[in-house]
Amino acid sequence: MARGRRVNSSGERSKQLLLEKAIELFSAHGYHQTKISDIVKAANLTQPTFYLYFHSKESLFNDLNSEFQTNLYEIFNDGLAQLKGRENIRTQVFNMLKDIFSYFVQNPNLTKIGFYESVEAEAIKNELVNRLVEAVSIHNIQFSMLHHVDTRIFIESLLGSMERLTLTNLLTEKRTPEMLAEDIINIYFAEQEELVR
Repeated sequence: MARGRRVNSSGERSKQLLLEKAIELFSAHGYHQTKISDIVKAANLTQPTFYLYFHSKESLFNDLNSEFQTNLYEIFNDGLAQLKGRENIRTQVFNMLKDIFSYFVQNPNLTKIGFYESVEAEAIKNELVNRLVEAVSIHNIQFSMLHHVDTRIFIESLLGSMERLTLTNLLTEKRTPEMLAEDIINIYFAEQEELVR
């Protein structure tokens, strides 16, 4: 709970503005190069206002990472829930990728922070790999490529492609979420059943 003056709708707007400006600055300059004074100046607020909502720059950064992680896991888990059947695996993976990429496009600066720059980024990616490996194993999903490659290697490669192509094609607006999801599907799931949309 914030200290000092009572938080009201104006206060909530101030907090949201601080979050928005922090996302922009962290994304553009990185955590270490961004100062609290930069954030409050960009938000046209004061440092005491900053401390009404956040204990430190680190706590603000951690809040942003937590928001990214929560949202990404929710989208990912929704996608995994669809992978339970063996039918239309290609379509189900396409939909999951499209939803993840759509979130990245809607939140490009938060994605740069949470998926690339934060200390937790690597742990998040490892967790996504673990969850997908577990889902493939539990539901006995048969990808044709898995006859030739270890499941974990396959999934780490898939996630590595997502990571790189998000940075080079999605966030640069060279590809839409749908286009990039289809590109990845065509690379990794070429021998699966036809994509149905």
